Amino acid sequence: MKLITAIVKPEQADNIKRKLNEIGVHGLTMTEVKGYGRQKGHTEFYRGSKYEVTFLPKTKLEIAVSTSKLKKVIDTIVNTARTGKIGDGKIFVTNLQQVIRIRTGEKGQKAI
Repeated sequence: MKLITAIVKPEQADNIKRKLNEIGVHGLTMTEVKGYGRQKGHTEFYRGSKYEVTFLPKTKLEIAVSTSKLKKVIDTIVNTARTGKIGDGKIFVTNLQQVIRIRTGEKGQKAI
């Protein structure tokens, strides 16, 4: 079992959710976050004053999947979120030792 954490542009999140549903992934956690990478933010003007926006709005998606679905889920996220512009995001994959569904007590693969 794997945990996929994807940091993407907020405007891509709903498209990713829809595409994941199409391939049979029906559960994910979505969090609004702020951060920066290589782009280091940008400069904006407000009422004639210049200010730096160093933390940009992003969306963090967390998806628990079986190892057999890992490649398909990653490919779906990449193909849906990619615009070719800086700031498209990152995907992190970590191992899950155990998953437990609280309501039923199911464990492991059955809990996903």
